[in-house]
Amino acid sequence: MTFPGSADEVHVRRCVALAHEALEAGDEPFGSVLVDADGQVLFEDRNRVGGGDSTRHPEFTIVEWAVKNLTSDERARTTVYTSGEHCPMCSAAHAWVGLGDIVVAVTSAQLTTWRSEWGLETGPVAALPIGDVAPRIRVRGPVPEVSAEMRSLHRRNAGLPSDA
Repeated sequence: MTFPGSADEVHVRRCVALAHEALEAGDEPFGSVLVDADGQVLFEDRNRVGGGDSTRHPEFTIVEWAVKNLTSDERARTTVYTSGEHCPMCSAAHAWVGLGDIVVAVTSAQLTTWRSEWGLETGPVAALPIGDVAPRIRVRGPVPEVSAEMRSLHRRNAGLPSDA
């Protein structure tokens, strides 16, 4: 994956910034950006599960926005950039509405490994790779350049001290 100095870098770094915003707002550190075929940002959001609705993932909000605002052809030519790999709910929704590629900063496997290293429980839904849920979607990533930063955000979210 081309990253440093690329358009991908700008969008991935925006996702990381949105993850920071989410954590500061009391939500889990996830952020996502929807980009059209010309590289223009169409919509972005961050996790909003802190209010009690555990389905308020940014990837799912992107799906809802895209259905209301884009034709099926436009949706197929988009790319979703995200700070963390889609959960199965978001992967399925992405596939059902026909969005395009996904670029993930960190994978579900990375997050699962980190949580295991920290002695944390697994979530209520299996952390399946996007390809296991939606095999036709092209997924790029992870992006090693932001891995340490995302790991740090997830440690903070778990109430653990920063990595030394």
